[in-house]
Amino acid sequence: MDEIAAEAGTSKTVVYRHFADRTELYVAVCNRVAAQLLPKLRDAIGSSDEPREMVAAAIDTYLGFLEADPELYRFVVHQQALDRPAGRDPISSLSDLVGEQAAAIVGPALERAGHDRRAAAPWGHGVVGMVRSAADWWLRAGHPMLRSELTAHLTDLAWAGLSAVGTPAPRATASRIKEDT
Repeated sequence: MDEIAAEAGTSKTVVYRHFADRTELYVAVCNRVAAQLLPKLRDAIGSSDEPREMVAAAIDTYLGFLEADPELYRFVVHQQALDRPAGRDPISSLSDLVGEQAAAIVGPALERAGHDRRAAAPWGHGVVGMVRSAADWWLRAGHPMLRSELTAHLTDLAWAGLSAVGTPAPRATASRIKEDT
């Protein structure tokens, strides 16, 4: 709060006058972070027509965003306040939005390859969860490798699964899966 007040050129008391409570302030910060991060991720994804490069650009953009201000990232992602709003957690909402964007990219490719398009949602959200978890480790461990190295490792891991999007689905396996559901 001291840092927020100092950045705003005022006191904590004045900052708190603009928000009903700590939760409202937390939500406002989360919404601001989302408003800054989402366009950067969209630009990163749109920076290439090559799917692997799109994945790498999105991962690097996310890591770069949190590297630029790790304390803000920790505050937003790991806020332990018990008085969070009863509605949706803004950071979960951000992860959902990013996961939905990833699924929107993967879905048509799955369909073209004859795969079940419904796999796009768990794949998109899975990649987001993987990157977020690895980013948390990277910060906690004190950046044990360069961001570019972490980006490459995460891209390799994500791409090992996502590259199957372009491979035609085997008919026997696809049939067996449909029978199981």
